[in-house]
Amino acid sequence: MLTHNDPSIAGPASRYVLEHFQANLGDAVEQLAGLRFSIVLSAKWESSGALSGLARTELRDELRKLRVKYSDKIDEIAMNYGVQAAIVSQEGVEREVRVPKKMTPQPHSEDAGFHDI
Repeated sequence: MLTHNDPSIAGPASRYVLEHFQANLGDAVEQLAGLRFSIVLSAKWESSGALSGLARTELRDELRKLRVKYSDKIDEIAMNYGVQAAIVSQEGVEREVRVPKKMTPQPHSEDAGFHDI
């Protein structure tokens, strides 16, 4: 089995392919991190008690959709880059992605959203 370290394929074309592969994986991980941030932020908002019943129901539906997208993105990474890359990506994203503590829901504001205070 040839690997990216195999000297028989160490020419410029193989380096380009490896760099392209790594860049695409990096983009997929960034998308995964964005989905994770949205999930954590939305869950924080949903649990804040700052929403009406209808708004909370809508947010729960949005959270469900985000979680499906997150799971699908992990599957996509596994299919395109390997299961190990998906596991490492998921673990890294879940370890690193956080909502800043200063970012809190503002329940009675006109624009009813998160604000950095």
